Amino acid sequence: MMDWTDRFCRNFHRQFSSDARLYTEMLTTGALLHGDAARHLRFDASVEHPVALQLGGSDPEALARCAEMGEKAGYDEINLNCGCPSDRVQTGCFGAVLMKDADLVARCVQAMRGATSLPVTIKHRLGVDDLEGWDFIRGFVQTVADAGCEVFVVHARKAWLSGLSPKENREVPPLDYPTVYRLKEEFPQLTIAINGGIKTVAESERHLRHVDGVMLGREAYENPFVLAELQATLFDGEAEPLLDRYEILLRYLPFVQAELAAGTPLVRIARHVLGLYRSQPGGRAFRRVLSEKAHRPGAGIDVLHQAIAEVEKDDLDEAA
Repeated sequence: MMDWTDRFCRNFHRQFSSDARLYTEMLTTGALLHGDAARHLRFDASVEHPVALQLGGSDPEALARCAEMGEKAGYDEINLNCGCPSDRVQTGCFGAVLMKDADLVARCVQAMRGATSLPVTIKHRLGVDDLEGWDFIRGFVQTVADAGCEVFVVHARKAWLSGLSPKENREVPPLDYPTVYRLKEEFPQLTIAINGGIKTVAESERHLRHVDGVMLGREAYENPFVLAELQATLFDGEAEPLLDRYEILLRYLPFVQAELAAGTPLVRIARHVLGLYRSQPGGRAFRRVLSEKAHRPGAGIDVLHQAIAEVEKDDLDEAA
């Protein structure tokens, strides 16, 4: 979710669910150690918890330093990305290519665990290029678990690093949910979460009969209201009423106003809101207003109000 789940996105998503664990976009060790670490690590501690810092890198010492930075910044978890197939991560020797060297991943985990008291977790695929099959993935998980990792978030398909684009790697390799279920059976002491192609509450409920957790990526971004449905259905405790989309947007507006006052351009925030009314009356008009006006110099909170007015207008037209 590089360039997607920034702090503006995470604050928006938190309005839908008080309990879902949010993950940062993957931040490379180079960006944190040699760039503006304070800007990259910034998050709203009053809203975003629980939130995990996802790191990209392959040098154990550098990852350890970044894990320590993440703990000091207030994150709840440090996650190592071993699943991203982007060209940018292959050239940097991190992401899915790391699965080719389980011993290196284990050393990275050991180094990070030595630098932080936070849980150190892994996000990975079922295989990479010609490395696939049960023996491979079982051996990878065993090696990394022996290094102290107890939580594995498994994208239930392999990655082809040559010949497929990042988008194709999210769609072309077939999903294999049963192998993820088998990992949980083989390693009952580990926390196994499943990811890949999951879109609905019903699908999430089916997976939770076999594994410990469900991660939604693109679907949560493109249809964020599913997070509200998950909150109302799956989390323990008192059942929460399902908020409507308008209420959720109203809850987000104070954050938007504060960011605008601090000089953040509206377009950096509004792009994350485009999916709020997906498949709903007025949704197309809502997206059109934001797409056409949010990028304009000086665009303010009135653009969001105009987008909402288009939805309300469509509702009135439909009622008539």
